[in-house]
Amino acid sequence: MTTSWRRTLAIMFVAQLFSAVGFSIIFPFLPLYIADLGTTTGLSIEFWSGMVFSSQAITMMIASPIWGTMADRYGRKLMVERAMFGGAVIVLLMAFVQSAEQLVLLRAIQGFITGTVSAANSLVAATAPRERMGFAMGTLQVGQWGGIALGPLIGGALADAFGFHMPFIVTAGLLLLSGVLVLFGVEEHFDKENGVSAIARSSFMNEWRHVLSMAGVIPTFCLRFMTSLCRSMLTPILPFLVLLLMSSEAGVSSFTGLVVGIESGAATISAIYLGRLGDRIGHRKVVLGSSLGALLCYLPLTMVAQTWQLLMLHALVGIAMGGLVASPSALLAQYTEPGEEGAVYGLDNSIVSGARAVAPLTGAAIAMALGYRGVYGANVLLMFGLFMLALRWLPDRAPEGQLNTV
Repeated sequence: MTTSWRRTLAIMFVAQLFSAVGFSIIFPFLPLYIADLGTTTGLSIEFWSGMVFSSQAITMMIASPIWGTMADRYGRKLMVERAMFGGAVIVLLMAFVQSAEQLVLLRAIQGFITGTVSAANSLVAATAPRERMGFAMGTLQVGQWGGIALGPLIGGALADAFGFHMPFIVTAGLLLLSGVLVLFGVEEHFDKENGVSAIARSSFMNEWRHVLSMAGVIPTFCLRFMTSLCRSMLTPILPFLVLLLMSSEAGVSSFTGLVVGIESGAATISAIYLGRLGDRIGHRKVVLGSSLGALLCYLPLTMVAQTWQLLMLHALVGIAMGGLVASPSALLAQYTEPGEEGAVYGLDNSIVSGARAVAPLTGAAIAMALGYRGVYGANVLLMFGLFMLALRWLPDRAPEGQLNTV
């Protein structure tokens, strides 16, 4: 059992890393690709540049709970393979689209089909011992955040050297390789009759209601939404803030990529440490400390005046964010029953996708009203709300009588 879950975790770490690199490769140039393709409907390039991000988040928000519940019925490994192999086909097609509309359509289909993060989380959560869940989820976050840190750097270089089409082909290859690793490397001993709870076998809605009724689940989902909103609101304004601080367009994209990479790298390092720390002292304490740390880092960002300050403070934010991703994922496993991991992490991914869908528009609206630094002020308030929510409503462990073992 010990060897099996560690092997699964190691393979899923590599698969998570490859898929995160692949999906984030396209971020630096996706709006430029939209402009290069042009539009056939007469709608603005700016509209389609926004839709290319929002469409994928919206469809993933809808599909994730369904795929998660399917995982509880037919196996988590099967859902990982569906996300990897399906994503490889869809992303490969994106290299050959002829218009912005076609690209947005494929991105929407991608949101329906993929969901590699929730699939990987549910597989590992169903395999790892509950007392090692923080370590397991932290390890997965290292793969995800490490890939997000590397992907944009690789994608920018590929696009500059070979054009916009090549990064999509590379992404498809990475997803295919990840799927093959899971197919031949992971052994899931899934018993459809004995491994699925009676609630999970009844209906989708009954399983979702049961998951949401467990003590601590709804507060944790609220934490996940607020954390994702906090991170994603900065997406539309960060390049403009960098431009304001540098007073020159030269090197703005590179420095913005560096800020994002440093924050993601810091989160990568901290996630596994804070996950293991949570296993020892309790994940609620890690959430409280991380939210307070993020608040204290966002506060001076409301007054940032130099690029080095921006870089340093985002690195510190990344350290705190590692705990706000790993520990809530571990808490979800502790609060819920074995056999419902797919539904739990499917709903979790839906919550995160919903935040990603509304965050860019929210961030842009705040920036228009209060300026670019005002978005950091909103993040201060979000982190304060997150801290108070965790302090008041987040249980330190699953209540007595709530299943908590494997």
